Amino acid sequence: STTEKPVLLNSITDAEAFISGAEVAVIGFLQEPESPEASQFRLAAGRVPEVPFGLSTSPAVLSHYGVAANTVTLFRRVDNDRRDLDINSEDVDAEKTSRFIRINELRLVTEYNPVTAIGVMQSTLQLHLLLITDKMSPKHPDRMRRYRVAAELFKGKILFVLVDSNLKSNERTVSFFKLKKSQLPALAIFHVPDEEQDVLTLDEVSVERIQDFCNRFLQ
Repeated sequence: STTEKPVLLNSITDAEAFISGAEVAVIGFLQEPESPEASQFRLAAGRVPEVPFGLSTSPAVLSHYGVAANTVTLFRRVDNDRRDLDINSEDVDAEKTSRFIRINELRLVTEYNPVTAIGVMQSTLQLHLLLITDKMSPKHPDRMRRYRVAAELFKGKILFVLVDSNLKSNERTVSFFKLKKSQLPALAIFHVPDEEQDVLTLDEVSVERIQDFCNRFLQ
């Protein structure tokens, strides 16, 4: 985008509008807009182009969000949660900040890979629905569109995850649910605390089938 990142947020109203306008939003609560921390924060913003970054040095905004100066906070809509990173210490740089964001940027549908796996496991949502499918399939864009529609319906209840069956690192996930590639696409639902699970192989991904599968498990 051509807009300058990060966006300056001078009031609580600005900050609230900024957070509610995105699935994932990052705000740097900084003491000084021209400090070394601020320049590392701007570098991190450049490395994660798809996430909106805001910056605030307003004491009112910092106190509203209960943060100390020099904190990077990631807000996410999927489970209405937030993650804080203290960037006061010497060893927190743009690299560490962008990694913190990559790990924690859960979305309505989060693609599972070695980086996002950490954030998925730490989500406050204890029910995870996995769509295990081949991203190279010509049907993939259509499947994803329906999967996202269903994800909206269970926002705040179930974390929707996409698992690409082509990725070598995902082979263990596929075998964990005792699935073979020939049975895909499939849905797998998993309750983190007790590892209770259910699997549904699909000829086609539809919003109704996803809804039905989730509701049965929830009951």
